[in-house]
Amino acid sequence: MLKTEYPRIGETVLTETLPNGLRVTVVPKPGFRKRYAFFVTRYGGMDMRFRLGGVWHDTPAGIAHYLEHKMFDTADGNAMQALSQLGAEPNAFTANSMTAYYFDCTEHFDECLRILLGFVSTPYFTQESVDKERGIIAQEIRMTEDTPDWRVYKNLLGCLYRSNPARVPIAGTVESIQEITPETLYACHEAFYAPSNMMLCVVGDVDFETVAAAAREVLPERRGEDIARDYGAREDTTPHSPAATQSMEIATPQFLVGFKCPATENGAELFRQSLIGELACDILLGDSSPLYMRLYDEGLINGSFGGDFDQLPGAAYLYAGGECKEPERVARAVMDEAARLGSEGVDETFYRQIRRANFGATLRSLNSFENIAVGMADGYFRGFDSYRFPEVYESISKSDVEAFLRENVVDARRAMSMLTPVKGGRA
Repeated sequence: MLKTEYPRIGETVLTETLPNGLRVTVVPKPGFRKRYAFFVTRYGGMDMRFRLGGVWHDTPAGIAHYLEHKMFDTADGNAMQALSQLGAEPNAFTANSMTAYYFDCTEHFDECLRILLGFVSTPYFTQESVDKERGIIAQEIRMTEDTPDWRVYKNLLGCLYRSNPARVPIAGTVESIQEITPETLYACHEAFYAPSNMMLCVVGDVDFETVAAAAREVLPERRGEDIARDYGAREDTTPHSPAATQSMEIATPQFLVGFKCPATENGAELFRQSLIGELACDILLGDSSPLYMRLYDEGLINGSFGGDFDQLPGAAYLYAGGECKEPERVARAVMDEAARLGSEGVDETFYRQIRRANFGATLRSLNSFENIAVGMADGYFRGFDSYRFPEVYESISKSDVEAFLRENVVDARRAMSMLTPVKGGRA
């Protein structure tokens, strides 16, 4: 077991990699009654094409999410019900590059942990249950597709990327999930749910050896094969398409303008680039930024306006938008302000204010056991230490943020997604 101290943030982390390749991480929280277990695999919605046994496999869009839904089924019933009966609060989620199963509880932690490890590592599917789930997920997909926020975002990614699976919805489509069978689910579980592709993170007042012993006893001894993943041809920063417009039954037009940024490889630089991108977004688009206040005062935006920077395997992009009657005018104002900040520079006082605010928000996020676990898993899978954020913030200068804006928020990297009200729709 390795013990790592983080005196600047008052945290300690205990880690060990078991013989089967599983990374076990415990973040001690002495005196807390709540305990949180997070069992996660490096397998998400983007992992549709992979190599196993020397052969490339293509799987339907949405299969990682479908598998997550079905994993709670057991030969004896349902694992979620079993955990709930012990007083735990279980759940799961599928993201672009990970799938996680978790619970929190104040009692029966050891028993709940063994249930979690057992059902995630032991798939149980029947044709009947898989077919029944298809209708449930199809309904979920249709409901999501009727959401303007989701539609405008999906269309933007389709504009930005030619082949990267970031453009494909995590849940897939109603058509793609028709191809999913018990056999494909078992095959994907065998490929990606091997201990060497997973991590167990526990946050709370727990004994490390007890957690590790449960993992050793419940999980298989096999390491599993290293899985190569194909995210499509490496893309340049030119968007696939400049714009997409779609009509929906909405009262006010909605838009997102996106800027395709160079993708950063896994490692410490990925983490640093994430923080630079977040600082750039808040300086350019945050609700205390000069641009936001000016556009708001002019009535061009409302409280729905905002932006973010995201990095996925082989993809990185900054985007901004919301409800707006003049999206082209607002998009041009965003680019003009980025150009001004890139050439004239960001006000030093404002930069320090935003950096302090972001640092404080990151520090406060450590009050959430879930945030801690997600950060630990993301860092482990992508090659950085999320608890080193104080040092990373110190390495970032104002000129780094200015260069980010100057180089990325430009016409050559821009794509626009717009939703317009249908005729006869709500007015």
